[in-house]
Amino acid sequence: MSEITVRALGEDDWETYREVRLAALEESPDAFVADKADEEGKSEQFWRERMNRSRRLLAEADGGRVGVVSIGSSPEKPDEETDDSAGQLFGLWVAPEWRGRSVAATLVREASKDAKGRGLRRLFYWVGTDNPRAVAFASSFGFRPTDDRRPMRTHSDDGEEEIAMVLALGDDRGDG
Repeated sequence: MSEITVRALGEDDWETYREVRLAALEESPDAFVADKADEEGKSEQFWRERMNRSRRLLAEADGGRVGVVSIGSSPEKPDEETDDSAGQLFGLWVAPEWRGRSVAATLVREASKDAKGRGLRRLFYWVGTDNPRAVAFASSFGFRPTDDRRPMRTHSDDGEEEIAMVLALGDDRGDG
């Protein structure tokens, strides 16, 4: 079995992140709010600023880039608090040929460690309510459903919703 390594990307890794992000948008267009054609034309400055807004973790194996996840602030507080101790997990993507090989699990574990190491006490993850596999995946790491819902942010016109799931990091039990 191939070893999966995860590393944090910095501002100077913008080209690496851009390449993986565009691959994700091309392969899974319905999983993201953004559009590949729009993001392809963005400037270096755009990508550098994006790198500074959120933490990006890259999974690599067998000399290739196999997955990515982002950890950002939680501006859309499900509980409407202004608590800076909460973060948000988003943009999780794994290359198709690596799905089912623990890449997503490794990325979520490393993202949780990273968030805790930076002083976050809770990590939110928005999951489609009509996607029981994603809910079960998040639950397997200790994410618990909240009462908070929002309209699906991806390309959906059928009224689908997302549920905020929360993971307590450290002593916080995540009851928010």
